[in-house]
Amino acid sequence: MSLKIVLTEDDPSLGQTLSERLKKENFEVHWARSLAEAKPLLAGEYDLAILDLGLPDGSGFDLAMEVKRRGRPLIIMTAQNTAENRLEAYELGSEEFIPKPFHFRELLLRINHMMEFHSGKAAPKVIELPSGQLDLERMCFTDESGGITFFAPKDFRVLQMLIEHSPKPVHRDEILDQVWGHDNFPTQRTIDNAIVRIRQTIRDDEGQIVRSVRGVGYQWVKNLNEETT
Repeated sequence: MSLKIVLTEDDPSLGQTLSERLKKENFEVHWARSLAEAKPLLAGEYDLAILDLGLPDGSGFDLAMEVKRRGRPLIIMTAQNTAENRLEAYELGSEEFIPKPFHFRELLLRINHMMEFHSGKAAPKVIELPSGQLDLERMCFTDESGGITFFAPKDFRVLQMLIEHSPKPVHRDEILDQVWGHDNFPTQRTIDNAIVRIRQTIRDDEGQIVRSVRGVGYQWVKNLNEETT
């Protein structure tokens, strides 16, 4: 049976594109263009909600509260990519926050990751590291002193790819294709900068957890004694 998605997006072009492409991936999609259209859909049965914050007749945050009250998985997407909006989204229980513009493949990967998690097949939400805790649900790292740092969405997706493929290294070209696609003309240096930010966030300055693999790319090492394969 196809998973049922309620999509709220007031932009006609983006909404139609997302709806059509998700249907091609065998999802059952119900597209709402406003709060008024979304409310009856969210009162029914569905497996996942994808909500835009900027709707013509109100804020998507109002819908997010209803989604989480019913215990459904939630992805929030918005052009308003501010720290305040991200924090409010996570406080409401959103498991994914996607700033616009984004690559469709990124959205698809996040949907699949969420549905695997809710079916009980995903990795643990929290990974214990020598320097603190990596929270895969909230997309943040808590250091030993209690300080919390949230990852930028694309940096977090890079981190997710490395963890999902561990212990195998991930090729640089695959990271570029999966995370950036053809957006903003990314270069190999784009990946290097993302890795630097990830290592700084998780206090892995020497690259013992996120390792460089010469001629290939990068590798997530859960066990610090684990060697590249």
